[in-house]
Amino acid sequence: MNYKKTYEPANGLTKLCKIGECSLKMLEFSIIQLEPGQEIMFDTEETETAFVILDGRCSIKYDDVTWDNLGIRRSVFEGKATSAYVGRRKKVHIWTSWRVRIAVVQTPIEEDTKGFVVKPDEVRTVVLGKPTWRRDTHFIFDDFTPTKRLCIGEAFADPGNWAGFPPHKHDADNMPAEGILEEVYYFLFQPAQGFGFQRLYSPDGEIDEVYVVKSNDLVEFPRGYHTTVSAPGYNSYFLWAMAGDNKGFFRSSDPEHEWVTALENFIIKNSV
Repeated sequence: MNYKKTYEPANGLTKLCKIGECSLKMLEFSIIQLEPGQEIMFDTEETETAFVILDGRCSIKYDDVTWDNLGIRRSVFEGKATSAYVGRRKKVHIWTSWRVRIAVVQTPIEEDTKGFVVKPDEVRTVVLGKPTWRRDTHFIFDDFTPTKRLCIGEAFADPGNWAGFPPHKHDADNMPAEGILEEVYYFLFQPAQGFGFQRLYSPDGEIDEVYVVKSNDLVEFPRGYHTTVSAPGYNSYFLWAMAGDNKGFFRSSDPEHEWVTALENFIIKNSV
C-alpha cells in the first residue's frame, strides 16, 4: 500500500485522507484553500474537527458563534499557528477577504463538544532532541486543550536534521507506556524546492517504506515506527496530527535505536 499522498493546490476543499479510502480508521485530513472573496461551507458530520490556519486569514462561523479575522502569518515559517476547533454535526461557514490555506483534521466522536480557538500565544513550544536530531515542536491541541481524540502540532527541523528519532511507534494497547494513535505528517519546505525522506516500518516487516517527501506531501502512519530527515540547507516543517482514545505522547522507541535516547539524556545531564 502507498501511504504517501500529494496535495495539488486547488481552490476549495481537497480531501487527502478519508476513512474507508485510506489506510487510517480514525483520522481524516484535508486542505481548504480560498482566494480573496471566496467562501465555503463545511459539514463536520460525526467528527470533531480542527482547522489549523497554515497561512493567510479567514473568518469562521457556525450556529451563533463567529470568529473574525483568524490568522496572522504569511507562511508556516513565520510564527505560530492560529487554529479553531468545532464539534460534531456543525455546518461551518468559512470566508476570507485575503487568501487562506487551512489544514483540516477530523476524527469521529460520539458526543457533543464546545468549539474554541487556539491563538498563537497559547501554543506551547518544546525543543526536542539534540543536534543532529533537534526540532522545535509547537503543541496546538494537546493534553491542555479539550479535544476528545485529537492531538495536533507543528514541527520545525533544522536543515539536515532528523526528527522523531529514535524511530517511534504508537500502535499497541500498553498504557501508559504506549497507546494506539494513528498519525499523519504534512510537509512543507523552505525554500519550497526542498525535500526530505520519511521512513515507516513495522516490527513484523509487513510495512517497510521510505518516501521522498516534498512540499505538500502527506504520509499516513496506521502503525509502525516512523522517523524523518531533511536535506541540508532547507528548513523543514511538518504538521503532525494524531487521533486515538488515549490522547497524548504514549509511544515506544525502536529498541535497536533506543540508546540514542540515553545519549540525549546524558548530554542534557552534563550540560546543566
